[in-house]
Amino acid sequence: MLSQTRLLPRTALIVAMLLVGLVPLSVHAEENGAGSNEATLNALKKTLGYLASDDLAGRGIGSEGLEEASEFLAEQFQQMGLKTDLVDGTPYQEFEVDISSEMGPKEDNTLRLVSGDTVKSLTLGKDFTPLSVGGSAKFDAPLVFVGYGISAEKLNYDEYADVDVKGKMVLIVRKEPQQNNPHSVFDGTSPSQHALFNRKISNAYQAGAAGVILINDTYGISEERDQVQSAFDTAVSDLVKKQTAYAAKESHSAKEAEAYVDAIAALGRKIADYGEQLEAGSDELIPLFGAGNDSSRPDFPVLFATRIAFEPLIEKQFGKSLTAIEAEIDTTLKPMVGELEGWKAEGQTDIVRKKATIRNVIGMIEAPNATSDEVIVVGAHYDHLGMGGSGSLAPLTHEIHNGADDNASGTTALLTVTRRLVAMKDQLRHSVVVIAFTGEEEGLLGSAHYVKEPVVPIDKTLMMFNMDMVGRLDENKLICMGSGTAEMFEPLLTKINEKYDFKLTMDPGGFGPSDHASFYAKQLPVLALFTGTHNDYHRPSDDADKINYEGMARIIDYAVDFLEAVDRSSDRPKYVQVEETRPEMRGGSRPYFGSIPDFAQVGKGYGIQGVSPGSPAADAGLKGGDIMIDLGGNRIGGLEDFDAALRKFKGGDKVEVTVLREGKEVKLTVTLAPPR
Repeated sequence: MLSQTRLLPRTALIVAMLLVGLVPLSVHAEENGAGSNEATLNALKKTLGYLASDDLAGRGIGSEGLEEASEFLAEQFQQMGLKTDLVDGTPYQEFEVDISSEMGPKEDNTLRLVSGDTVKSLTLGKDFTPLSVGGSAKFDAPLVFVGYGISAEKLNYDEYADVDVKGKMVLIVRKEPQQNNPHSVFDGTSPSQHALFNRKISNAYQAGAAGVILINDTYGISEERDQVQSAFDTAVSDLVKKQTAYAAKESHSAKEAEAYVDAIAALGRKIADYGEQLEAGSDELIPLFGAGNDSSRPDFPVLFATRIAFEPLIEKQFGKSLTAIEAEIDTTLKPMVGELEGWKAEGQTDIVRKKATIRNVIGMIEAPNATSDEVIVVGAHYDHLGMGGSGSLAPLTHEIHNGADDNASGTTALLTVTRRLVAMKDQLRHSVVVIAFTGEEEGLLGSAHYVKEPVVPIDKTLMMFNMDMVGRLDENKLICMGSGTAEMFEPLLTKINEKYDFKLTMDPGGFGPSDHASFYAKQLPVLALFTGTHNDYHRPSDDADKINYEGMARIIDYAVDFLEAVDRSSDRPKYVQVEETRPEMRGGSRPYFGSIPDFAQVGKGYGIQGVSPGSPAADAGLKGGDIMIDLGGNRIGGLEDFDAALRKFKGGDKVEVTVLREGKEVKLTVTLAPPR
């Protein structure tokens, strides 16, 4: 647990660093002038270097490193003269979160199917597993089959309409009907909101169920097996072709022989891996965290089980197999639900949750000559991934994820922007609330908490300005997220850019993947600066030596100019609702490609920032800077087109890809892998 103290402690580490001048304490050269002079760059390097140092161990939720970072930020706010007693006399806005979940003892996680004297005991880890999206509870209740567990009155499809599930355990099939039908009312072949685990669980909970048991769907099992089989067959075919081609030559150079051995070994590993997957079968359990880690229903048990354990019960009740029932629903779109007469589910789940108290750090620049009682909120998140885990893109590693760009860069920029605004506070027309958010990596927790309990009412907040990942300016590309959330933003951003000449990408939507989204949800204008993803994103390699400090300094100058212009404008930024399409669920049935999107590339193709090592994209020769314009005969204009086109193929398919590389079209062939 984090310290509950209401005082403002200074750890020995921070004191030592401040004494030797490692972290800037007072107004530096960058406060009084723009540009990337040596004093500015040194100050940025020192502050960011501290936040991204191994001493803070990745600033993970519930860690000492995160707490030390919060103390450092509070100290900086005080040194700059901000008002830091806004939350119970402190700069800390504390709240409690679940930081991890684990399964309790084996004997406290059980599932039995009972009918009279017949008892079928299911084996933990083989036949079923509890899910952390549910809670801890004992259950002894009748079993009710509710199909896909969908309640969609607007689509005239409600599997709860004619069945009473109160106090009963509901059995739910994954996903939704007509998954391979492009004309399905459930968003065609793309998973709709009704396919989500949380939506299914919520439906059951609202209907009064005692708990949920989820099982795999026929289409998903079949598709997964087909994908793996296709990839296996392709790898075997490639192996034979390479062996045949090698044997056809009478002699080989040492280099050719070495390349042949490496290629054969790589294909052998693929064949072995795919073979093991085929042998294991596709009716697999999802892991404890497979449906999420929501803890809003602590007494509601949710389990995942193999369908083979329930198929006999369903067939006896309905007179047809579960596969046949799913096929009939696909055809008729008529629910087929009902109690599995005579059967009940007995058992219990035990999900042990570890909690921590984390805290936003808040200060205010009080403008003595303010002409408005509204405030501008300026923020950045200071947490990261600690030693890795589920959010890491190197999930099998247990190393410090220093998060230099994400988001030591934004936090450092926040401090520097704040110093500059403090220096001009006598000229400001609005006071400025400065917030270092926590818990962003866990789902915008800090900003979501703040908008529920703001230190200045939301209706007195003029706008929110956010900085997240501003440390890797490349090719002068700067992304302005939320540019369309106020009519004045894009013209203003463009006008100010005449001085800086960034290659701006206007991203009008306000629901971007950072803390500004919490404010936009409250119908406030938002603007966030972002320099894009890269190969080190959410990996241990996101280190301070890769930061573009000169670019960061220019972005800080740009940010200050923008905030100053908004502050002084006679027209207030007025909220605009930007129509945004629902982002599709990634992964799932989509074969694995392995590209990293370049969000600065909009509307001219699918820009690639980089490729994952060892991925199909890397093996085919795609690289950062490529712009994909065609995938297997499908025209690609952006990320959504790429995702939709990719879903038309399966693992093992060889697909021709056309990319623009340095202005010229290059055709490559990618061998897709099964979904991950």
